[in-house]
Amino acid sequence: MSADGAEDADLAVAHGRDDAAFTRLVAPLRRELHAHCYRMLGSVHDADDAVQDALVRAWRGLAGFEGRSSLRTWLYTVATRTCLDVIASRGKRALPMDLSPSSERAVLDQVPRTDVAWLGPYPDTDLTAEAMGPEARYQQREAVELAFVAACQHLPGNQRAALLLFDVLGFSAAEIATMMDTSATSVNSALARARRIVAQKVGDRSQQQTLRTITDTRLRELVTGFATALERGDPDTLVALLTEDVTWSMPPLPHWYHGTEAVVDFAVQVPMTRCPSWRHRPISANGQPAVAFYLGADTAGPHNAWSITVLALSCDRIAEITSFLGPDHFVPFGLAASLP
Repeated sequence: MSADGAEDADLAVAHGRDDAAFTRLVAPLRRELHAHCYRMLGSVHDADDAVQDALVRAWRGLAGFEGRSSLRTWLYTVATRTCLDVIASRGKRALPMDLSPSSERAVLDQVPRTDVAWLGPYPDTDLTAEAMGPEARYQQREAVELAFVAACQHLPGNQRAALLLFDVLGFSAAEIATMMDTSATSVNSALARARRIVAQKVGDRSQQQTLRTITDTRLRELVTGFATALERGDPDTLVALLTEDVTWSMPPLPHWYHGTEAVVDFAVQVPMTRCPSWRHRPISANGQPAVAFYLGADTAGPHNAWSITVLALSCDRIAEITSFLGPDHFVPFGLAASLP
């Protein structure tokens, strides 16, 4: 039996309220639906909840699916509407630079802001470098890059949905109009406004384009050099790896730093001085090089999960450092909560 035939058979059985058949139907789409919900919501945990809620809605509403669109289109309709409900009730997620100007000197003993919904990192191991369709403007890994997802958070829900459904997923304006219960004219208008805002906030070159110009050896030098510079308290090595206009932010801490002088001042006064012992694991997050940092009281004892630090590169140096603090970020990456 062909794949389409197997899907039709499972769909017929699922209409009879067969949970196992429904699970087989949605399993191949679950990962891409999760990535879509992350792009919409800016949080892997919110994406987990949104996908689960969307699939429950789809299961309960399966009798209303008449096959006028593909099952994939219908599931994206349900998932998008679920995310729009979340956006309407919770609002956008942010990074520290969305809230205040940068700090010129290290701010010691910062208090985490718990009143802000912070953007979070995304595990990208299952995402391909391909576009979802011939009309899509973004590759899958480009569309989870921090700059892009952060820019999407500045869009109203309808514009965010239109941009992601059209430019990332390759749906037509007519399909999106049906999905969002509006007109193609409204979709095109929302899409045009969304593109202008995203273009203002995202650089001309994506991280995927930059990474293709950097050798694997140089990439390892940047990631390992950055991590070991912090571990060894070596500001000179750190400076050599950074662009002059580098930024460093650490959600949920509100202060952030811009420029080599401010970033190195923070590095020297906080991670290099106040943190007794570091260990690290190179990883990938949001389609970008990243480091999982663990912090210990001394070199011999256990080291506990501290941050998922995502790096953005410009040419062959580090231009942005975003350290997502907290052990909860380690779980989606399948990382241990501590190292012995």
